[in-house]
Amino acid sequence: MTDLDLCYMPAHEALRRFKAKTLSPVELMAATIRRVEATAGTVNALTYTHFDEAMDFARKAEAKYAKGAATRALEGLPVGIKDESEIKGKPTSSGSLILKDHVADRTSTMNARIMRAGGIVHARTATPEFCCSATTWSRLWGVTRNPWSLEHTCGGSSGGAGASLASGTSSIATGSDIGGSIRIPAAACGVVGYKPPYGRNPDDPPFNLDFFCHTGPMARTVTDAILLQNVMAGPSPQDIATLRPKLRLPLDYKPIRGWKIAFSMDLGFFEIDPDVRRNTLAALDTFRDLGAEIVEVDLGWKWETLQAGMTYLEHLFGGYLSALLAEHADEMTTYARQFAEKGNKSRALDFVNSLEIINEMYQSFGPIMEKYQAFICPTNALPAVSADFDHSKDTLTIDGKTVNPMLGWAMTTPFNMLSRCPVISVPSGRARSGVPTGIQIVGRSYRDADVFRAAMAYETARGLWYLDSRSRPSL
Repeated sequence: MTDLDLCYMPAHEALRRFKAKTLSPVELMAATIRRVEATAGTVNALTYTHFDEAMDFARKAEAKYAKGAATRALEGLPVGIKDESEIKGKPTSSGSLILKDHVADRTSTMNARIMRAGGIVHARTATPEFCCSATTWSRLWGVTRNPWSLEHTCGGSSGGAGASLASGTSSIATGSDIGGSIRIPAAACGVVGYKPPYGRNPDDPPFNLDFFCHTGPMARTVTDAILLQNVMAGPSPQDIATLRPKLRLPLDYKPIRGWKIAFSMDLGFFEIDPDVRRNTLAALDTFRDLGAEIVEVDLGWKWETLQAGMTYLEHLFGGYLSALLAEHADEMTTYARQFAEKGNKSRALDFVNSLEIINEMYQSFGPIMEKYQAFICPTNALPAVSADFDHSKDTLTIDGKTVNPMLGWAMTTPFNMLSRCPVISVPSGRARSGVPTGIQIVGRSYRDADVFRAAMAYETARGLWYLDSRSRPSL
């Protein structure tokens, strides 16, 4: 078995082989590190690396498997952790020059759970500064590129995670999502990304109290996303927003024959790239072949919907960043500074109005979902923008029409607004540029298992990516 075969092996298959003693965690970690070194100069998916420590942990995991000792849910797997959450004693930069010397004095709850489950943090994955862009580049770490097309972005803000998975430098990875930051890179990189309902997974203060904000798993397969989600989920005494009891998702699901699935190609107001449209229609045909009835619906949403979402983000997240302007404006990226400046100008009245619009959105979506088991739409309206795209100053067109440069190409934010609805992004194909595309499967509020059931059926029918050279980036 080649290094690439090891690096792209599904995490659940690696665990099976560890237990069967036909693969060692040391072999997998060594191959992963070699892959990191081979792709660092092109993809640039990772920030801090912890290879010596990772190999030590891999040897300990190897010894446990060799003895037939009890092993944990993620024992021996290389896990990419987004360079945003903290691990005590290790640096965390959030992609910012301001935090380039920051060393954490605590460990974020989700990271503690992953490490307790035997996951090995071999590296941190890149993020735009303070996670406030749908592309991943920063003054501190440079540009992170899409492994499928180096000219294009890997998405953001969990872009390093998506790029790491697509380039074979992590077995599974963590992400966070306040406007699409798990699902945008999942679609652009051709991987799976899950935004759980608000409160399902713990988060760090103060944004654990922001109902747009979600931590979640990213992986190359639906099964691997479930493995990581089951470790991340559950109530935490350090996060009042977390839900009781813990939800544990099954790995096996019944077919979806007889399901009714709603869909919208544009959510009522997005411009859609022709390649995205073509791949979405092909994905819908797969669901029809699985025995589901597909019905196009009109949500009644308009462009003001997305504008309300941006108003919410500018008031809370932009307001949080605005405290940095007085001392650190010159160190910030153009897009982070713009976000902070908008936060400075935000009014409470505008914020309250955004809440009213969110409620109006659910007045249409909620009743529709009483009739359907799931809802499907594209994840991104465009496969990807350029790798160094700067939404604070660049312009953007889709199919010849000018759109909002920040989130006008990502169809994800409306489902942060409907934050209690689970959403999973799965690959739908590739564009002519080679960049992957994705679809979002949205469930009724708090019905996590429904979206995984649909995603598992779809993935089984379409087949796994990354299993051979024809379905991997040619890096």
